[in-house]
Amino acid sequence: MADAAPLIDEADPTKVWHKTVCILCSANCGVEVRLDDREITRVRGNKEHVASKGYTCEKALRINHYQNAKGRLTSPLRRRDDGSYEEVDWDTAITDIAARFNEIIAEHGGDRIMYYGGGGQGNHLLGAYGAATRRALGIKHRSNALAQEKTGEAWVDGRLFGNHTHGDFHHAEVSIFVGKNVWHSHGFDEARRVLKDINNDPGRSMVVIDPRRSETADLADFFLQVKPGTDAFCIAAILGVLVQDGRTNSAWLAENSVGAEEVMAELARVDIAEYSQRCGVDEALIRATANRIAVAESVSVLEDLGIEMAPNSTLVSYLQKLLWILVGSFGRPGAMTTHSSMVPLFSYSATGKEPDAPVTGGAVISGLVPCNEIPAAVLTDHPDRYRAMFIESANPVHSLAGSQDWREAMAALDFSVVIDVAMTETARLATYVLPASSQYEKVETTFFSLSFPDNSMTVRAPVVAPLEGTLPEPEMHARLVKAMGLLDEATLEPLRAAAREGRKEFAAAFMDASMANPALAGMGAIVLYETLGKTLPEGMEGAAVLWFSAQQAAMRFPAAVRAAGFEGADDELGDVLFDAMIERRDGVVFTRHDYEQSWDMVRTPDQKINVHIPELVADLANLSAKPTDYRTDEFPYVLAAGERRAFTANTVIRDPSWRKRDREGALRISPSDAAELGAEDGSRIRITTPGGSAVAVVEVNDTLQAGHITLPNGMGLDYSPAGGEPEVTGVAPNELTTNDWKDEYAGTPWHKHVPARLELVPV
Repeated sequence: MADAAPLIDEADPTKVWHKTVCILCSANCGVEVRLDDREITRVRGNKEHVASKGYTCEKALRINHYQNAKGRLTSPLRRRDDGSYEEVDWDTAITDIAARFNEIIAEHGGDRIMYYGGGGQGNHLLGAYGAATRRALGIKHRSNALAQEKTGEAWVDGRLFGNHTHGDFHHAEVSIFVGKNVWHSHGFDEARRVLKDINNDPGRSMVVIDPRRSETADLADFFLQVKPGTDAFCIAAILGVLVQDGRTNSAWLAENSVGAEEVMAELARVDIAEYSQRCGVDEALIRATANRIAVAESVSVLEDLGIEMAPNSTLVSYLQKLLWILVGSFGRPGAMTTHSSMVPLFSYSATGKEPDAPVTGGAVISGLVPCNEIPAAVLTDHPDRYRAMFIESANPVHSLAGSQDWREAMAALDFSVVIDVAMTETARLATYVLPASSQYEKVETTFFSLSFPDNSMTVRAPVVAPLEGTLPEPEMHARLVKAMGLLDEATLEPLRAAAREGRKEFAAAFMDASMANPALAGMGAIVLYETLGKTLPEGMEGAAVLWFSAQQAAMRFPAAVRAAGFEGADDELGDVLFDAMIERRDGVVFTRHDYEQSWDMVRTPDQKINVHIPELVADLANLSAKPTDYRTDEFPYVLAAGERRAFTANTVIRDPSWRKRDREGALRISPSDAAELGAEDGSRIRITTPGGSAVAVVEVNDTLQAGHITLPNGMGLDYSPAGGEPEVTGVAPNELTTNDWKDEYAGTPWHKHVPARLELVPV
């Protein structure tokens, strides 16, 4: 395997440390792991990692619970008529799946197949291979978890900038976190170090807008504890102060933006006192926050699921960006910037015009169908309904709103394939389940490259051999398209020969073949794996798709790639970058920009910030008519489903033994609510919502307001430690959510704002 120069353990020379990354959040911090056979017995931060610099939180220490969980899949499984599964060999599985997909395509067309997934927190290469398979099969519709979280903000960024924006929190004078508990969910490199630095620096300030007094809020200079679901009123009030008190940067806006006048005219009409009262934040604190923003040299803002899965989410994404746009905090140290990307997560359309989703009519953003509308597009008599699903490294039955809807939809499909490492809740309902090698058994990377002026990524080598019976996803995709008759050896062998000759010869042959056969270009990732991949070190074949990404980065940002330390002629620069990505276990800085170059990556037609988004300005004008409280007599509580805590993580860790505290994932309630219900720590309470009912253990927690309750993410997974009947620990949040309440623009669900009632369960 291509694990360059493992480090000898000083205490025990028979052991070595291997460099890799943590996969439990988007930060993907560099870590070093020590192995005992296949067990990861110790984990420490990698001090030489280009982004995290040795930083890691406590969650990275638990990654062996993912790598060596009991119940790993080790053989393809085929569903019998009675619902049970039988093991089949790989050739049988691939041949049968190919035939079934061909039948569906022949009868209904590839656009009746939905592709869902394409990678987890540190598991992104398979998304590129899945895209190749989609194109080969004629699959037009896709979705993933981003479509229940980030599509609203992506739509706003696209309209404003034509590109993604991110903050420089390491240097910002004022850092603002909206619905974001950075302490546990990070969002940028060295997150807790940065929070502590801000807290200890009297010249810097932190603003937190959140209904719960989170660990991040405890460090804030300005904590705006809004009523649940009222973030739009709070931020509109802050903006109202900036505009009405003349604290905006008018000269900067005149030079760098268009449409600001229309937006500020609407903000001039905001009733600051009324909006402060409606969001539950003292007007004096609103004004003090606005004044601190107005005098700062730099402001950076970060939002997250707390507002992206709550009322007015896309409007809030727009308003929070106005906080820094109106004061001109862009393109300088500590401010917001656009940035380069090796593989962008979104297309960031500056026009915002995309087709509606078939059948349901939801907004398709960056090619993503609203994921929570998929069951409705299956459970219908509409002639365009989805007939089959290809689900990869994802668990929608558990992770998306309305789990019962998803179970019914999976049962109604003509055919379904799930690729995963474990028998997930979704896999248990599929026609075929294919066992994937784990993230530490194959080459992988992440596409969460968001930093500026230096941007980095880490291509990590496998640290253990693939578990017997499993395959990495690139190999599965290659076998499938070949079995379907879409790719043959006669096409591949000349490209393999060219790759053996050298990169220049391969590049020329690949380009000629792609121009002669456009379908081949569509399957480019698989072609690269089958050809160039065979010239890479053992275990690194799957990284071949990044050769094309490296060429694109070198062509788009040649000066920035050279500034990052890469040398070579124009036609060699991409190869130099690619080789570094393959070889360096500490990651690579692939671009290094100057701050003023942030404007080069603004991709609106006039390369200015298009501040006026008519739909959202109209929504702002109508905000005063919107409710601030969605509770009823029947459901007097607001449940935030999926709170991130010290001992919760994304659902790739199914083994509950990793949690040293909060083993069952307690329902947190305020002391006043506990007193009214007669509950105390350890009590059992039944939670009932319009979507379902469940019983949880109680934790009385004074960080919550009365009427606001929270359940953690990552709970309610079935797990079979001995391989027998699965056990379930904690409450699966989406047994309580529904698809009824969702954002009007992006279709993202209100996971963080679910009406609920509570009943004490007698002992």
